[in-house]
Amino acid sequence: MKLNKYIDHTLLKQDATVNQIDCLLSEAREYDFASVCVNPTWIEYAKTGLKGTDVKVCTVVGFPLGATTSAVKAFETKEAIQNGADEIDMVINVGALKSGNLDLVESDIRAVVEASGDKLVKVIIEACLLTDQEKIVACQLAQKAGADFVKTSTGFSTGGATIADVKLMRETVGSDMGVKAAGGARSYEDALAFVEAGATRIGTSAGVAILKGELADGDY
Repeated sequence: MKLNKYIDHTLLKQDATVNQIDCLLSEAREYDFASVCVNPTWIEYAKTGLKGTDVKVCTVVGFPLGATTSAVKAFETKEAIQNGADEIDMVINVGALKSGNLDLVESDIRAVVEASGDKLVKVIIEACLLTDQEKIVACQLAQKAGADFVKTSTGFSTGGATIADVKLMRETVGSDMGVKAAGGARSYEDALAFVEAGATRIGTSAGVAILKGELADGDY
């Protein structure tokens, strides 16, 4: 198994500098990760820096709270793709889900899916804030709205991916959708356990340490 191609090499911190982004891109080229995941302001820079590789550029929409309107998320998506994004990781409206406003959650996801054209859409459900039943419903709504992946976490809330959440999400969506475990993988063994639980992508800033067999410091 090529674990490197499961990894979205991630740097979403608000204080990320150009030197840190350069390091991220260099590592992505060296280790041939699935993608780099960066904030929208870095999309064009990352696209240029990864030219000639098959490493994708992934970005985030409605991030990290998911509380912007559907129209704004759709606009963000369109602009991101115009700037070179290959994959979109969008955050659901968590408050709407917890309020039982499922139509809004579904239409919100659908707005991003429709704006994305043929680009991959991953739906961040922020599992650490949800009950198991809410996690199931969120995954079902993402599936219904035509998304490609469900994703556990932003990395900016109260917790990252757990094996239990990944298993539950995989059981809910079946074999047709991707499942991304974000945060929580700090070692090769952690990453392997997430894959065995059903993850088809792993979001982490520790991709290099994981592939080297080292223990990473951070949680995301």
